Amino acid sequence: MRILFLTDNFPPEVNAPANRTYEHCREWVKQGVEVTVITGVPNFPKGKVYPGYKNKLFQKEVVDGIIVIRVWTYITANKGFFRRLLDYMSFGLASFWAGLFVKTDIIIATSPQFFTAVSGSVLAFFRRKKWVMEVRDLWPESIVAVGAMKKNWLIRLFEKWEIALYRSAYHIIVVTDTFKTRISDRGISMDKISVFKNGVDLQLFTPGEKPADLLDKYDLKGKFIFGYIGTHGMAHGLDFILKCAIELQQTQKDSFFLFLGDGAEKQNLIAQAEGLELKNVLFLDSKPKAEAIAHLKLVDVALVNLRKSTTFQTVIPSKMFEAAALRKPILLGLQGESQELIENFGAGISFLPEDRVDFLRKIKTLKENKEIYRACELGGENLAKEFDRSIIAKKMLDTLMFLNRDTSSRKIRKGR
Repeated sequence: MRILFLTDNFPPEVNAPANRTYEHCREWVKQGVEVTVITGVPNFPKGKVYPGYKNKLFQKEVVDGIIVIRVWTYITANKGFFRRLLDYMSFGLASFWAGLFVKTDIIIATSPQFFTAVSGSVLAFFRRKKWVMEVRDLWPESIVAVGAMKKNWLIRLFEKWEIALYRSAYHIIVVTDTFKTRISDRGISMDKISVFKNGVDLQLFTPGEKPADLLDKYDLKGKFIFGYIGTHGMAHGLDFILKCAIELQQTQKDSFFLFLGDGAEKQNLIAQAEGLELKNVLFLDSKPKAEAIAHLKLVDVALVNLRKSTTFQTVIPSKMFEAAALRKPILLGLQGESQELIENFGAGISFLPEDRVDFLRKIKTLKENKEIYRACELGGENLAKEFDRSIIAKKMLDTLMFLNRDTSSRKIRKGR
C-alpha cells in the first residue's frame, strides 16, 4: 500500500505533531508500506529556516525510509493570527500541487492547521482517492479558547468548512475519546471515527539519572526542579506558573522552575519573570530531540498546564506520555480526559486550572510525600507501556489498510 501524508510539521521540528507523524510513518515503513510525506521547510516555532535547508519551491529527501517532499511556504513566527493564516494557506496550496504528482492509494491530512485538511480533501477529489482526516485539535474552536480571536463571521465560516471537511472525509482519526464524541454530536456517524491517542517512543524515552553535566551547567544541584518542556503559547497559561513562583521563591528556596521551548508567548514570559525578579526560573530555547530528553531527565516533576477552558478538557497533551516514560511524576493543570488518564494510572496529581492555592498545595504534596511520589513514578511507567507509539501506529495502519480495501461500506472496527 502507498500512503500520502500531508502535514505542516515534520522533523527536524520537535513539536508534538511532527513527532506523531514521523513515528507513525517510520513504523509503517517498517511494515512494508511506501510512505510519502508532503511538508514545509522546518521553521517552527521561530519562523526561521533551520540550518541546512532553504525555502525552495520543491525539494526531496528520504528520512528513515520515508519519502519527504518539502514545499515552499510563506514563513512566519508562531504568533500573529493573520500572518500565520497566510502561512497555513500557502502550505495548503503548495501541498495540493505537489500531491498531484505523487502515486498513492490513500491520502491522510492532519489538522490543525485547517488548510492542510482542505488540501487533502481537494486533492482526493482530483486524484479520485479516499482521504482520511486526522484531527489533533478542534480547530477553529481552539482559536477562540486561547483568545486569539473572538467568535465572528470568520470563525463561523471556518466552522462551516470544518463540518464540510468531516463530511467529505472517507474516515476521521482523532486523538481523544472526547473528540470523537464532540464530532459525532455535529452529525457525523460514530462508525466514521476512530480513536488513536498519542503515545511515546519507548526506545527513545528511557529512564535515567539526572545528567551531571547539565546540573553543573545550570547550577541546579540540590534543587527540586519542576520542568515544562514544550511550546510556550497562548494556550499554555505559563504566566500563571510564574505568578506562583513568586511565593515559592520566598518559602521554598530549593524549588526551581525550568522552561524549555519556544512559542508566541516566550518573550512576554521572560519579561514577566524579569519584572517579578524571579531567581528560581530558567528559560531555555528549544533543543534537538536527544538534548530535550536529557533536559527532561533533569526535572523531578513534569508540569503539564493549559489555560482554564472547557475546550481544553477535550485534549491529552503528548508531553504527558514522554514524562511518564521517563518516570517523572506529572503535575497536571488540566481537567477532563487528561485528568482521568493521569488519575486512572496514578501517574501524577492534578490541580484546578489557574488555582494558585491548589497548585501550591499539590507542589507541597509531591515534594514532601515520598510515598505518593514513588507511586507516581510507577504509575507513569505503566501509562507509558499502555501507550507505546509503535503499537498504536500498527493498529492505525490496520485501519488504514482496511479502509483502502473497503469499497462497499464505511463501517470499520473501532480504533483504540
